[in-house]
Amino acid sequence: MTALQQAPVRIHPARRAGRYLVRLLLAAGAVVSLVPFLWMAIAATHSTSELFHSPPPFLPGGRLLDNLARLQDTIGFGRVLLNSVGIAVVHTALSSLISAMCGYGLAKYRFRGRGLLLGAVLATMMIPFQVLLVPLFQMMASVGWIDSYQAVILPFLANSFGILLMRQGFVDFPDELLESARIDGSGELRTFYRVVLPCVRPQLGALVIFTFMAQWNSFIWPLLMLNSEEKYTVPVALNTLTGLTRVDYSGLMLGSLLATLPLMLLFLLFQRQFVAGLLGGAVKG
Repeated sequence: MTALQQAPVRIHPARRAGRYLVRLLLAAGAVVSLVPFLWMAIAATHSTSELFHSPPPFLPGGRLLDNLARLQDTIGFGRVLLNSVGIAVVHTALSSLISAMCGYGLAKYRFRGRGLLLGAVLATMMIPFQVLLVPLFQMMASVGWIDSYQAVILPFLANSFGILLMRQGFVDFPDELLESARIDGSGELRTFYRVVLPCVRPQLGALVIFTFMAQWNSFIWPLLMLNSEEKYTVPVALNTLTGLTRVDYSGLMLGSLLATLPLMLLFLLFQRQFVAGLLGGAVKG
């Protein structure tokens, strides 16, 4: 008996045209979103005066090395880039670990006041960041942490968004696996690191990207905490290029271009986990 051959699925012309239209719109949106980065790359190779010519330059120039040398001499860009990398990496590692542990506790442990604690975490997301600046500054000053890296890293390690994101990843984890690990003699920490945490890598990857980007682009808090130029982060150092009478636009463009490279590299490394983490929980079954 021969198997029945399925007839090829025919797509309605209107639906096919709709798909082509959607792809065309997505392609146009991608091109439009890339235009600012293209202009930033072109402007980084010209002097500031050349950027204000009419018409403006649309091709790369020959001032890239000069702009890079001036950027290094003016703000010590290599040093501040290392400062930002160190602060962002340490903050991301500690914050992701704390968020994962808190989310696991809220998802899998039954204790009195758990709902109230979860509500408090949700409530903190409604507090504007600006409201916390003065009390946090006073706290850092009282312990003598002004102009120190720990003042930039520690106050925001417990992130409510990260806790809730990781909690959602742990909610669907089977309790039977936890009981099996405990029966086999595995401790709570070992169960968390060896059994539970590897199963939420998509959510953890998304959290790493969000946290690193937030810390890398942070400006107001490092500006308040850091007084020494050798401790500046990239956003704070680039802000010094904007003076009262003169703005080094070519230096700003080059510094901004170089500052986006670590973010692009991080996204390329974690893009699969990032997409899976965002879509985790969207499909059940």
